[in-house]
Amino acid sequence: MENNKEQDIRYREAEKRMKKIKGFYIHAIVYVFVNLFIVASKAIDRENGENFWDWDIFTLPLFWGIGLAAHGLSVFLPTFILGKDWEEKKIKELMDKNK
Repeated sequence: MENNKEQDIRYREAEKRMKKIKGFYIHAIVYVFVNLFIVASKAIDRENGENFWDWDIFTLPLFWGIGLAAHGLSVFLPTFILGKDWEEKKIKELMDKNK
């Protein structure tokens, strides 16, 4: 019976992890398509006499890219930084503080 409980817990943890990874992949896909749209629209504007390499073509990809990188780090960075051990230690610390 205990084995089923452990297996269920591991399954739920794996499912949470999968959802985080899926969320990152969706974020990355949206990032790529939005930036492709921006480049295409700037290319069209260029035909109308605008300069293609204006600074605004880099602003969104740069800052959104920083956010995407942070998202990726939160998903794929090893858990030793803010992993289970840290969580358990922090919970114990907070419980002791509230006594």
